[in-house]
Amino acid sequence: MRAQRLPVTCPMPARIFCIANQKGGVGKTTTTVNLAAGLAKVGHRVLVVDLDPQGNATMGSGVDKRTLETSVYDVLLESATLADARHASPAGGYDIVGANRELSGAEVELVTLPGRERRLRCALAVVADDYDFVLVDCPPSLSLLTLNGLCAAHGVIVPMQCEYFALEGLSDLVNTIRQVHANLNPDLQIIGLLRVMFDPRITLQQQVSEQIKAHFGSKVFDTVIPRNVRLAEAPSYGQPGVVFDPAAKGAQAFVEFAREVSRRLGPVPAGPG
Repeated sequence: MRAQRLPVTCPMPARIFCIANQKGGVGKTTTTVNLAAGLAKVGHRVLVVDLDPQGNATMGSGVDKRTLETSVYDVLLESATLADARHASPAGGYDIVGANRELSGAEVELVTLPGRERRLRCALAVVADDYDFVLVDCPPSLSLLTLNGLCAAHGVIVPMQCEYFALEGLSDLVNTIRQVHANLNPDLQIIGLLRVMFDPRITLQQQVSEQIKAHFGSKVFDTVIPRNVRLAEAPSYGQPGVVFDPAAKGAQAFVEFAREVSRRLGPVPAGPG
């Protein structure tokens, strides 16, 4: 069913980015928590919103999803404010609004509610001044949860592997973003593509990387995240890889990516006083 156009009654908070890709297993959550920790390392105030019922970004930030008293589920159903639901990541240096399996029920409960696509947008508008960046970790499907993230954001950061099927998934995502841009959020655009799990020894990955750069040009981030086992190990310790092993190549790449995002998209410095 096509979403009804509604007047925009909530201001669009600045620098809210969805980390999204309709293909699963491409490192969305790894990108979200490590970019958040990297941005915190370089001095930014960061909020992560976990929109995936699996709650991996929550656990990877050191917050136990099983003990959450308030979560993004409560925020979307307006039984709690975002300020009530946010928690400090013990190691990451950023705040997070956590998720757990309860969020799966929100899909059904939101269907009949007014402004169902803009619940997250309105909740974020209240705390927008508290942060320089808000990163929304989206589930790997086009659902009401993903739609809430896309309606709240002014841009999408797309992590993708340099493999053939990744290009097909990217095409689907671009079409989705165009539809949301046309019908629900005219500010939405692709901010950039991040090449992740990259192994320069594999010829196919080099070829796909060149195809991506040729087609998307400046939309491709300069930073490339290498395949790195330490990034994969970090979530089991409840830490972003950037914190778990700062010397690892993957961690260093994410800090460099945070610097690149800060240079390209960061807040304008405030004037004196």
